[in-house]
Amino acid sequence: MQRVTGGHLEKLAEIRIAGFGGQGVILAAAVIGKAAAIFEGGYATMTQAFGPEARGGSSSAQVILSTEPILYPYVTQPDILVVMSQEAYTRFAPQLKPGGILITEQELVNIDHLATGIRVYGVPATRLAEELGRKMVLNVVMVGFFGAVTGLLERQSLRQAVADSVPPAFQDLNLRAFEKGHQYGSELLVKLETGDSEEVMSLESA
Repeated sequence: MQRVTGGHLEKLAEIRIAGFGGQGVILAAAVIGKAAAIFEGGYATMTQAFGPEARGGSSSAQVILSTEPILYPYVTQPDILVVMSQEAYTRFAPQLKPGGILITEQELVNIDHLATGIRVYGVPATRLAEELGRKMVLNVVMVGFFGAVTGLLERQSLRQAVADSVPPAFQDLNLRAFEKGHQYGSELLVKLETGDSEEVMSLESA
């Protein structure tokens, strides 16, 4: 994956977001794509998964972001995997690109059998959403956290995309959810830099 400088997408990034029905997986993917394509002037594609991975109430979406037109809209080996359920982790973690980033709902996902060198960032998104009074915004908490720990897109671009993607009556709630997730991610990165975090891992054993 081409990393970013100053929050700007440099090249191609493949992202998969997965969980179960009711967690807002598709909206989270749409927000990320909109932030890149509309508010940062890049290109984005989003596809919702159908087939075996869509059974049993599970939900999955693929997002590709690029500075150039995207010729193939399907993710084969994601640079970033966001999982909000154990089933999603079990199914999709083996596909994560070497050296990629894994973002988890840490209270719903137990990590095991992960490939060498994957960077793992965990957030209690459901609990943070419940602190705002609405569990339904856990997906937007995840988007905020994603923005902070990956640096892939500007915070303001993601924030605008959130505001543009939800009904006006729910904008304030969703923006607070975004900020809560982003703050949690930013504080986690500080802990990582100081070596004071059990929640951020770089797994070095296959």
